[in-house]
Amino acid sequence: MAKKTTGENHCSFCGRDENEVNVLISGTSGFICDVCVEQAHGIVDEAFKSSKKSKLNFSMASLPKPKEIKDFLDQYVIGQDSAKRYLSVSVYNHYKRILQKTMKDDVEIEKSNIIMVGPTGTGKTLLAKTIAKLLRVPFTIVDATVLTEAGYVGEDIESILSRLLQVADYDVAAAERGIVFIDEIDKIARKSDNPSITRDVSGEGVQQGLLKLLEGSVVNVPPQGGRKHPEQRMIEVNTKNILFVCGGAFDGIERKIAQRLNTRVVGYAAGRKSAEIDRNNLMKYVTPMDLKSFGLIPEIIGRLPILTYLDPLDKPALLRILVEPKNSIVKQYVKLFDMDGIELTFDSDVFEYIVDKAIEYKIGARGLRSIVEAIMIDAMFHLPSEDEKKKLNVTKKYAQEHLEKSNLLNLQVA
Repeated sequence: MAKKTTGENHCSFCGRDENEVNVLISGTSGFICDVCVEQAHGIVDEAFKSSKKSKLNFSMASLPKPKEIKDFLDQYVIGQDSAKRYLSVSVYNHYKRILQKTMKDDVEIEKSNIIMVGPTGTGKTLLAKTIAKLLRVPFTIVDATVLTEAGYVGEDIESILSRLLQVADYDVAAAERGIVFIDEIDKIARKSDNPSITRDVSGEGVQQGLLKLLEGSVVNVPPQGGRKHPEQRMIEVNTKNILFVCGGAFDGIERKIAQRLNTRVVGYAAGRKSAEIDRNNLMKYVTPMDLKSFGLIPEIIGRLPILTYLDPLDKPALLRILVEPKNSIVKQYVKLFDMDGIELTFDSDVFEYIVDKAIEYKIGARGLRSIVEAIMIDAMFHLPSEDEKKKLNVTKKYAQEHLEKSNLLNLQVA
């Protein structure tokens, strides 16, 4: 009930006089103060969130088909056709599974979690991020190296879902249909073939902890992280419909593959079958057996049924990555300069020079951005302040001079 007031003008909701509030807004038959407006906004916002049904942005009819998903990936990721096909089919089947109607035959489709194996900088994270962008579902990236068993310094397994909840604005139903990308999954591999009877930090114990998430179970999740806020109320999240995509470089797994194929990575002593084997890309022959030999436990391999690989990037692929995708590095810099009214152009031989340096420094696709940044840093510093110059053409000589001035030359491998 509004309190009685002595002033002429007062809030019709709380009864405060106009001298007790910051703003008093007049209406056709009353007034409302800024305090009540804020409270009303909060009430409406909460009511809208609770009444809003967290549905997927697509139905069975509008769900993108595998070929459509791959075509979308082609716009952002160069090459990696095999990985794109596996990923497209797996994601399509996963969301078909969520959208399926209850049938009388009691056939339950299992989750199709994915593991991608490939060298660093080949596009594992970008593939998963682009899929989430197409489907407009909550997406988060988690680094497996920071995960530890409960009781150790680091992040608990449940923090994976805490991040997904935050991305979904704490909409549990939306989070339960999201995508989680677990990067550096190879870094939690068991270091030896003998399982330890004690817990290990960021190792087999973490793999055991991940099992319940990958399989599909109801997990009590601390919404703000469990270590800093132990008193907070837990949120129940069902991971049954969350798609987990894992990626890792698995450095050294080629030796495991070579042993299984009865061949060698280097040397002349090779079996007869080695003539048919592409020694430059042994990763294409990876199997679950190789992941087990590397140190992943059989239980976690079984919960990641879709295994695909990514090819190492050669010079033509790096050239295409530099200029072709919708959000290519070159297009980003052209847009940055255009926002200052500067027309930026490159000579064609500049791109080859940048790619050659990326290969020489062995820094892959991620290194392309660092090299371009080193070349453009002086221009980005000076040109926005100059009114006269509205065009900049980057030549190979210009690129060489500015790259030599940077510290990137220290990356050069002897």
